Amino acid sequence: MIEDEEPFRDPSVRRRRRLLFRERKVPVRLLVPNFFTLLSLCAGVTAIRMAIEGRYELAIGLIVAAAILDGVDGRLARALKAQSRFGAELDSLADFINFGVAPAIVLFTWGLGGLKGFGWLAVLLFACGMGLRLARFNSMLEVDKPKWQSNYFTGMPAPAGAITVLLPFYIDGLGIVAVKQFPLFTALYTLAMAFLLVSTIPTFSGKLMGERIRGELLLPIMTAVAALVGLLVTYPYGTLTVVTLGYLATIPISYRRFRFLQREWEVLHPTEAAKETAPGVGGSATSGTMSPPVAANDAELDVDKRGGRT
Repeated sequence: MIEDEEPFRDPSVRRRRRLLFRERKVPVRLLVPNFFTLLSLCAGVTAIRMAIEGRYELAIGLIVAAAILDGVDGRLARALKAQSRFGAELDSLADFINFGVAPAIVLFTWGLGGLKGFGWLAVLLFACGMGLRLARFNSMLEVDKPKWQSNYFTGMPAPAGAITVLLPFYIDGLGIVAVKQFPLFTALYTLAMAFLLVSTIPTFSGKLMGERIRGELLLPIMTAVAALVGLLVTYPYGTLTVVTLGYLATIPISYRRFRFLQREWEVLHPTEAAKETAPGVGGSATSGTMSPPVAANDAELDVDKRGGRT
C-alpha cells in the first residue's frame, strides 16, 4: 500500500524534506556559541526557581551570569565565523526568558507582591516591553543605516534592562534605605525601565569601539575586567548599584552625542537624510530631521553576531 501511494505524493514535499536534511554533518564550531546560549538560558530559568524559593541573591547572580554569557556567545560566534539563523533565534528566545521573565518574577516575589494587582501590572508591562523590543528588533533587520549608528542601541538593550530594573533590590541589600518598604516606588521604577526598553532613545552600545583595541591598552583592560569581577563577588550590591547608576547617567549623554553626530551626517549626506525624512520611509516630512534610530541599529549588531538576530 505504501509503495502504491508513493508516486502520488507531492514531489515538492519530498524535495523540501531532502533540502532540510541535506547537510548530514555540521561543523562543531557552529555549535559552540549555541552551547553558551543554552547555558545562559539555564541560568535564567534557574533564576526563576531561586526567586520562587526566596533565594534572591542566587537569582540575581544567575541573571548577571546570563547577561555575561549573552555577551560572550555573540563575540564567540563572530570569532569562529559560526553565525547562523538558528543560533540567532535561540539567542532571542533566551533573551526574553533571561532578561524579561526572570527579573519580573524576582521583583514581584521580592517586593511587589504586596501591591497585588498594580505590582503584577508593573512586572507584566516590563516583560511585555522586553518582548516588544525583541519583536521590533526582528522586524527591522533589513533596514539600512549609516555605520556610525551601529555604536548606538535603540532604547535600552535587553541585558542592561534586566540589570537596571533590579536597582531597588541592590539598594535595599546595601542596608542604607529599606526600599522594600516602599513597593510603590519599585513599581514606578519598573514601569520607567519598561518605557526605556520600548523607547527610541539612543543608548551607547560600544560596538565600534570594540572593533580594535590598542596594544598598550590590552593589559589595563584585562586588569579592569578582573577587578570588576572581584568587586562583583566581594561587594555585589555596591558594585551593581554603582554600575547601574553609572549606566543610567550615560543615557542623556548618549542621546546628545547621537543628535550631534546625526546633524553632522545630515550636512554631509543631504540626499540620504532627505530620504530618511520622507513620509513612509522612516521620518516625518515636516520634521526636517532624521528620525531617532530604530531597531536596525541592533539588527546590524546581531547580523554580525549570529547571522540574524538576538
